[in-house]
Amino acid sequence: MGVRLIKISVIYFLIGVGIGYYMSTAHAYDLTPVHVHINLLGWTALTLAGIIYILFPAAGKTRLATWHFWLHNIGLPLMMIGLAFVVHGNDSLLVLTIIGANLTTLGVLLFTINVFKNVKQPSNPVL
Repeated sequence: MGVRLIKISVIYFLIGVGIGYYMSTAHAYDLTPVHVHINLLGWTALTLAGIIYILFPAAGKTRLATWHFWLHNIGLPLMMIGLAFVVHGNDSLLVLTIIGANLTTLGVLLFTINVFKNVKQPSNPVL
C-alpha cells in the first residue's frame, strides 16, 4: 500500500504544479484553494502516509489502509472538481465538494485509527 500511495501522490503533485504553473502564467489566481488542497492532501499527505505504510508494513496491510486509500482517492478529486466550480462562482457542483470532503475526512480518520492501532515501536530497533 505504501508504494501505491507514493505513486499516486506524484500524480497529485503533477496536477498541483500544473495548476500553479497555469495560475502564474495566466496571472489568474482564483484556483489557489484547489492548488493548495491538491498539493497538501494529495501530494504531501499521501506521500507521508505511503512512507508510514512502508516503515510500518503491518499498518499498510490492513483493511483500514485499503479503505483509507480508496476514500481519500475518491473523495479528493470529487472535492477539488466541486471546489473549482465553486471558486468560479458556480455552486451547481457544491454537492461534489461536500461529498468529497466527507469521504476524504473519513479516509483520514481511518488512517489515524490505523496509525494508533498498528504503528508500534519495532522490537529490534536499528539504533
